[in-house]
Amino acid sequence: MQKLLAYPLTVLYFLCFGLTLVVFHPIQWFCKNVFGYKAHKISVDWLQFFIMRSLNVLGTRFSFQNEFKIDTDKPLIMVSNHQSMYDIPPLIWYMRKHHPKFISKIELGKGIPSVSYNLRHGGSALIDRKNPVQSIKAIEEFGERVKTNNWAAVIFPEGTRSRTGVPKPFKKKGLITLFESVPNALIVPITVNNSWKTLRYGKFPMGIGAHLKFTVHKPLEIDLENKEGLIQQIESTITEAIINE
Repeated sequence: MQKLLAYPLTVLYFLCFGLTLVVFHPIQWFCKNVFGYKAHKISVDWLQFFIMRSLNVLGTRFSFQNEFKIDTDKPLIMVSNHQSMYDIPPLIWYMRKHHPKFISKIELGKGIPSVSYNLRHGGSALIDRKNPVQSIKAIEEFGERVKTNNWAAVIFPEGTRSRTGVPKPFKKKGLITLFESVPNALIVPITVNNSWKTLRYGKFPMGIGAHLKFTVHKPLEIDLENKEGLIQQIESTITEAIINE
């Protein structure tokens, strides 16, 4: 019965989601080219808000738990597990004062209204997974932007999303490159739960009634003398809070 109900709700969701992307694409262009970065950033924040409201059509709810007062005058490296594309809007919206920027595969830099424009012009990094040299260089340049502007670099070290909620092993190279590029950054581990349920049936129909939960863990200082141990600590902190319901 729930899956049957998901079909009409998914159609309605896609209409709302598609309209949101189409409407915000020219808004982003106007804000960036007329008013500059600050206005563009605000338009991107509100894009995430309306994507989340579109997901409400599916009965999707969001909880974001952050017990820590994190300074905005220092760069961050936000490290999170990855369960679906819908991890991203809440991270941007609820952490918006830190200017979250993403490391994304280069294919997403073209063809998607609003999303591709923001990835190309909002300060994020586009990497070619088939070209390790290009990827490392792009992450290094990305780290410099994050350090210069006190932004937050968001990285999903699993590489690809977990379709069942069960975490995949963290890949270390991207994290180590960021640690070395932004050694003064504060590391913010974040656990995402239940995001995979939005795609439990695949792309159509979408899952309904998912309660996406985000937990911000205690920030950590970077220790370049013990990078391997630090990554292990971050991975354990994030994965131990994953609940497979």
